[in-house]
Amino acid sequence: MRQNGVMLIHPQFDPVAISLGPLAVRWYGLMYLAGFLAFLWLGKRRAVAQPWHGLSVQHVDDLLFFGVFGVVLGGRLGQVLFYEPAYYLAHPLEILAVWQGGMSFHGGFLGVLVAMALFGRKHRLGFWQITDFIAPLVPIGLGLGRIGNFINGELWGRPTSTDFSLAMIFPRVDALPRHPSQLYQAFGEGLLLFLLLWWFSAQERPRRQVSALFLIGYGVARWCGEYFREPDHGIFGLSYTVSMGQWLSLPMIVIGSVVFVMSCSSEGKRQL
Repeated sequence: MRQNGVMLIHPQFDPVAISLGPLAVRWYGLMYLAGFLAFLWLGKRRAVAQPWHGLSVQHVDDLLFFGVFGVVLGGRLGQVLFYEPAYYLAHPLEILAVWQGGMSFHGGFLGVLVAMALFGRKHRLGFWQITDFIAPLVPIGLGLGRIGNFINGELWGRPTSTDFSLAMIFPRVDALPRHPSQLYQAFGEGLLLFLLLWWFSAQERPRRQVSALFLIGYGVARWCGEYFREPDHGIFGLSYTVSMGQWLSLPMIVIGSVVFVMSCSSEGKRQL
């Protein structure tokens, strides 16, 4: 990222987008809001255009309600348990400070799965029926979340060569040129994954297949993106070989691959 041969520096945005007296609206929160609104808009389009899912426009509103709780509660608990257990054990009240950032995708993912199971029980819909419907709606929110990370100047990349054309300095960290890995991940886990799933799900597929492709696609994108991102201090400590994000993504790739193969069989085509 250079202009006239000069390396770009992270702008160090103010994390607060709007300040109204004691009320501070943060960019990170706005990215989540935008992701939820995108889910709502795309979900209603999908419900109308693809009636074979068996979900109505009215279902989408309820889906969002359940999904928000799954994302926020699961994402925060995942951050606490997977990445920073020692810190939050020492500062338990900060567990509630979700507006300051610090959300784990894998925790949010598990939270959403639980929320979708509860939603399905309420509306008498199959679990895979629901996840096949929502899978293409999720990546936009993931990409926006990574942009929120970039605005906050957090989850920065690993050091790289000064000759690398995409190198950026994050002054709040150090003076080393680093990968803007948040933008890499916004592109891979967000835009590319969305385009893949939206295209793949444009026609009716065997039950579980779209969900399986999401697991594989996200897992691969996250695994690759972690090579450019400074590893987190997870419960296994700091690792430059296999990061916590990669450990948590590996089961997604394996399970997704197994489910995809199973979905190609006649059994996988059954409406579960």
